[in-house]
Amino acid sequence: MNTDTHTRTLPTTIAEYLQQLREALADADPAMIQDALYDAEEYLRSELAEQAGKSEAEVIAGVAGSYGAPEEVADIYRETEVTVNRALRTPRPSAQPVMPVMAAAVAAATTQPDAAAAEAAPVPPTVRGPSLLMRVFGVVLDPHTYGALFYMLLSLVTGTFFFTWVMTGMSLSLSLLILIIGIPILLLFLGSVRVLSLLEGRIIETLLGVRMPRRPAYTDRSQGWMQRIGVMFSDSRTWLTLLYFVLMLPLGIVYFSVATTLLSLSLGLAFAPMAQLLFDQPIGIWVDGVNMGNAMWLWPLLVTLGALLLIATLHLARGIGKLHGAMAKHLLVRL
Repeated sequence: MNTDTHTRTLPTTIAEYLQQLREALADADPAMIQDALYDAEEYLRSELAEQAGKSEAEVIAGVAGSYGAPEEVADIYRETEVTVNRALRTPRPSAQPVMPVMAAAVAAATTQPDAAAAEAAPVPPTVRGPSLLMRVFGVVLDPHTYGALFYMLLSLVTGTFFFTWVMTGMSLSLSLLILIIGIPILLLFLGSVRVLSLLEGRIIETLLGVRMPRRPAYTDRSQGWMQRIGVMFSDSRTWLTLLYFVLMLPLGIVYFSVATTLLSLSLGLAFAPMAQLLFDQPIGIWVDGVNMGNAMWLWPLLVTLGALLLIATLHLARGIGKLHGAMAKHLLVRL
């Protein structure tokens, strides 16, 4: 057991347990914290419901050995997150040759403990970052680049859907609030927004590689309906999620326009000479009324320009993916 768990008393309420777990994960990813808090609260409240005759302190003391104290649960989540990230991350080519040398150094240090042998052991070289050439053209090998590019194309569809859903749900709910049926419609609409935010989070994590919540914010089923409705309306993330969905339409239009324009231009320049040779399709590059595309000496320049523009487009797509992922995490993650 972690020695830090002995320095703090075991919490006596679920709220204290969650607060200690939040403090133990203070430096972790917010999306992982939300998942950890959801799992812990769901487990503790299900145990409390099964053991109806016991208090929260007795239930927490009983499950501390199986589920773990807050600090232990935090360590488990950190280790799991690191393991998953290592499994999903593509190793850099520049770091691969260093591993055999490091392994040899460790083996020499364990088999030759004396100081002289330790000095003779090979020293692992310093791991260098990627070269300039790799930083420029390595974007072609990054799967998240193509995920971000696909997200930019997909965002026009998702942005239109999210914007339409929010505008329709808000207008319908507000217009029917004067009737008794308007309240359940509004609650169903806000609940659907939470579900859609999880769906958007899965799309972002899959395509952009940004860690997003995999579980929603926990809803205490022991509270009354009025309390749960009050929590839903007082939660700022509910309104930030609506703001995100509204922003997705203009962002989707911009993303789609930029992606289609740059892709068509770069691919058109790169493959225009091939189309001329194979399919007899003339190249149209008009300058002062003269078609410069017919000059064969320009074709290598066109191919080079198209390839460089395509590389720049991939860098732009990856940058937009990182910025959008950061914005989505800020607006959709609920702590």
